[in-house]
Amino acid sequence: MTDDGLRAWVNGSLVDPGAPSLAALDHGLTVGDGVFETLRVVDGVPFALTRHLRRLASSAGGLGLVPPDADRLREGIDQVLAAAEPLARGRLRLTMTGGVGPLGSGRADVPPSYVVVAGPVGPHEEATTVAVVPWTRNERSAVAGLKTTSYAENVVALAYASARGGTEALFANTRGQLCEGTGSNVFLAVGARLLTPPLSSGCLAGITRELLIEWAIADGVDVAEAELGLDDLRAADEVMLTSSTRDVQAVAGVDDRRLDAPGPLTRRMAELFARRAADDLDP
Repeated sequence: MTDDGLRAWVNGSLVDPGAPSLAALDHGLTVGDGVFETLRVVDGVPFALTRHLRRLASSAGGLGLVPPDADRLREGIDQVLAAAEPLARGRLRLTMTGGVGPLGSGRADVPPSYVVVAGPVGPHEEATTVAVVPWTRNERSAVAGLKTTSYAENVVALAYASARGGTEALFANTRGQLCEGTGSNVFLAVGARLLTPPLSSGCLAGITRELLIEWAIADGVDVAEAELGLDDLRAADEVMLTSSTRDVQAVAGVDDRRLDAPGPLTRRMAELFARRAADDLDP
């Protein structure tokens, strides 16, 4: 464990998070040939682990990788979380790569690599600001909707938003429809309705997004997937982000527009998510 509280496990062994642990020719490093999941940890327990492992398998299948070994990943999770004092609030990242491969894009017939890293994370702010970036998500991409390790465009987009005072960047897709953030899904409140882009927009099927939709419907909220434009984003009564580390977070600013946040529906959704998540850590 490092001084910043990070713990790491690679291919069966606990390792120093700052030390070399993967082969230089690992395809996850050379071409970004890998998939991952990020979960929050509550009092030493990963939240929604079953759903995250299911999505990891779906992303691996979409990328053409072998199905992930869930038992091995659970072993890594157990070792990482037991390596130090339990994390009261933490972040857990599970990564699977194509293993050692050639310098080109072709794969070798080798076992995948597995990496599990955990560390503490502070509580998120109640409200944040976002910036709409000038680049688009390609909803027809071969990896649309997959959580792959090829995150370079997210790094660039987030830097763009950060330079403008935001903590998240929002993308439209090639059709000009609202899509997603670099690591979050987006919801709009229009009156009493809660709307979010459909998966056909190219957005990731976020676990927090999925749970919020289920729980909101059960709570009697009028929630639906809808094709939304950037004009809808800029005219919405409320805007909120969902992710494994943000939970449900109010948006107080979209570019130069300021919103009174959190609004009533956002507050209701944040409280609903917190209550339901506390009742069941693996819903």
